[in-house]
Amino acid sequence: MRLRSLGVALATTAALSALPLTHTGAFAASAADTPLSQGKTVTASSQENNGTPAAYAVDGNTGTRWSSSATDDQWLEVDLGATASVSQVVLNWEAAYGKDYKVQISADHSTWTDLKSVTGGDGGLDTLAVSGQGRYVRMLGVHRATPYGYSLWEFQVFGSAAGGTPSACGTADSAQGRPASASTTENAGTPASAAFDGSTSTRWSSQSADPQWIQVDLGSVQDLCKVDLNWEAAYGKDFQIQASSDGQSWSTLKSVTGASGGTASYDVSGSGRYVRIYGTARGTGYGYSLWEVAVHTGTTQVPPVQGGGDLGPNVIVVDPSTPNLQQKFDDVFARQESNQFGTGRYQFLLKPGTYNGINAQIGFYTSISGLGLNPDDTQINGDVTVDAGWFNGNATQNFWRSAENLAITPSNGTDRWAVAQAAPFRRIHVKGGLNLAPNGYGWASGGYIADSRIDGTVGPYSQQQWYTRDSSVGGWTNGVWNMTFTGVQGAPATDFDSGPYTTLDTTPVSREKPFLYLDGSTYKVFVPAKRTNARGVSWPANAGTSLPLDQFYVVKPGATAATINQALAQGLNLLFTPGVYHLDRTIDVTRANTVVLGLGLATLVPDNGVDAMHVADVDGVRLAGFLIDAGPVNSDTLLRIGTPGSTADHSANPTTMQDVFVRIGGAGPGLATNSVVVNSNNVVIDHTWLWRADHGSGVGWDTNRADYGLRVNGNDVLATGLFVEHFNKYDVYWSGERGRTIFFQNEKAYDAPNAAAITHDGIVGYAAYKVADTVTTHEAWGLGSYCNYTADPSIVQAHGFQVPVGPGIKLHDLLVISLGGKGQYAHVVNATGAPTSGTATVPSKVVQFP
Repeated sequence: MRLRSLGVALATTAALSALPLTHTGAFAASAADTPLSQGKTVTASSQENNGTPAAYAVDGNTGTRWSSSATDDQWLEVDLGATASVSQVVLNWEAAYGKDYKVQISADHSTWTDLKSVTGGDGGLDTLAVSGQGRYVRMLGVHRATPYGYSLWEFQVFGSAAGGTPSACGTADSAQGRPASASTTENAGTPASAAFDGSTSTRWSSQSADPQWIQVDLGSVQDLCKVDLNWEAAYGKDFQIQASSDGQSWSTLKSVTGASGGTASYDVSGSGRYVRIYGTARGTGYGYSLWEVAVHTGTTQVPPVQGGGDLGPNVIVVDPSTPNLQQKFDDVFARQESNQFGTGRYQFLLKPGTYNGINAQIGFYTSISGLGLNPDDTQINGDVTVDAGWFNGNATQNFWRSAENLAITPSNGTDRWAVAQAAPFRRIHVKGGLNLAPNGYGWASGGYIADSRIDGTVGPYSQQQWYTRDSSVGGWTNGVWNMTFTGVQGAPATDFDSGPYTTLDTTPVSREKPFLYLDGSTYKVFVPAKRTNARGVSWPANAGTSLPLDQFYVVKPGATAATINQALAQGLNLLFTPGVYHLDRTIDVTRANTVVLGLGLATLVPDNGVDAMHVADVDGVRLAGFLIDAGPVNSDTLLRIGTPGSTADHSANPTTMQDVFVRIGGAGPGLATNSVVVNSNNVVIDHTWLWRADHGSGVGWDTNRADYGLRVNGNDVLATGLFVEHFNKYDVYWSGERGRTIFFQNEKAYDAPNAAAITHDGIVGYAAYKVADTVTTHEAWGLGSYCNYTADPSIVQAHGFQVPVGPGIKLHDLLVISLGGKGQYAHVVNATGAPTSGTATVPSKVVQFP
């Protein structure tokens, strides 16, 4: 049912139809309350023209409006900035109103719940009593009442913030020294930066025309509470204080008319990264001139966070007696088999016991794990299967899934795990063989095994590359280009000069990924200890420590970054349950030994250009099991480990990054200058796939631009299982000393438009793996780079690898390949190695450099 405010309820339909188009404040519900939506980020399916943008529906001004294009199925959506309990929504319709529409709410920007369905609406002012909790609220139009689109003077959401209340406004000037720009400057002596330098003797001044503006970039989205203006004699009479999350769409926080200059402070309410003063009428015949602009921000006081709790709806916990267990696997697989860029996330957790006749087919964003302390505690007499029927027998896109901590006795003697990147197979006991190729032996491009025992033979067959660490195998047969082993009992001997194998007896430093298990009926997280020169599996000895679940904030979809940071500040670890998490600020991990563990490929999406996660330069942080998906506004760095200039020695207790994946584009436009930057020393990167998308939605040379995949500035960093692909510049740029990489897989960006676009310093093409000229010691084994220049197959890349030449620089077993002749390499490393040629997809190798 649609409810009306008192003023509207007393009016007849005829009287309403006679009202002027501009509604007055007398008709607004809860007029004394500021709506949660006012000044917030707002988007829409369309806009009629530039004069009716989405932002006008939440600017608090009933003289401006949003209007859509003239079709049904249009929507307007507001981001409240944090989870809120919503009690009322007010829609102030212009003459072009919605006859049938829904008001919906979402915690994660993907799953929507109806708060109210309206049918047969008659326009005017609709005041809807609702009840729900979420961060995003939208009007979803179903049918229009007129031939025009949908048009709203105001869309107001009322309620209370679920995460806490704002604190007192800060006294510090958040704008001082920040980057500034302006529409114009009077001369070189009055730049925009002078209004934010903290000095009242320097100023910005514009040219003598209306309108003019000056803006400042605060660096990240902030809660805005006050703006101070110190005008010079040439002041603004009429102006607006505006905010934006992306520097493109602006919301008005305050409209000022008839001002008289001097100094003035304005209380505002809203959020944004960019703040601007937009002048529409000058007070003198000169331009606009400001000595100083100060911006004050507040923070949200989040109540204490409780550790532990349930694991949420997308964690499916089963035991051998669970009814219809096979159907549970089949239902999730049906949803996820081909759902490559969807939002569904699932984790199966199998309690210890014996499961008979099970075939768990694992699709996208699905993980399966045993809940025992050892793999043999959870026995599957059946299969855990990945195949490629959904993609016509091609396994090269079987990404983002995992299996862990199980024993499998395959039904026909051999289990099938036909995967590509970002599909780890960890801590598994296969009581039989393991086939890494799809049915029919179609294309495959994987992959990673660690801490696993395969009693029979592993058959990679069509797999182009694979890395196996700290495991044991009954045998290994075949392989295409680059099969690398460290610490693997039963591994084949190195034969890279004539075959695909690179084998090291031990892994220099390793530490297995943390995992969830059951101690009786109590959930705990086991955190394995560091191993040096490891060989074979870590179990059943299981050196390490157990952490009870009440030491973790169990993060569920809808949680805000403020709450997550509050949990970290309390000393809690993080367990992300399956879901997609939009972040309006950076997650800051500052405490040594913090565990950040994801289930079911939990996905972090930074909004409004913030970085997703920063880790301080501290000992022993464990990052594991999650995906970072770049947002549509450029982030500088999606994951940063250690502060710039970090110098501490963490060799006794390194930070580890395991099964942490990054994606730029594919699920939609994404932008990030850097994917991962490692500043701390001694970090261990154990299996990552950093991927600038070559297919999916939001893909193009500039649409999902990302210059660098991995940048390593710290010393003594080790990478085991490094997959990095398609970046606009260097995929890996290594500046730290004594770095080591064991196994590297790369494809250069398919979509380079021409050779000129990737030419730098007289070199055609950015190396896939670049060691800085200043580095004196670096070593790497088992490296491959492939080119597939589909946009311009005539490109000849200078080399796949670029390193300084010196006694401390050593590369072992590296190759470059032209995939089907789409582009070529002139050399393998620097000016060494034969060129690729033709369309035969034959590798050019260098066994040892120099």
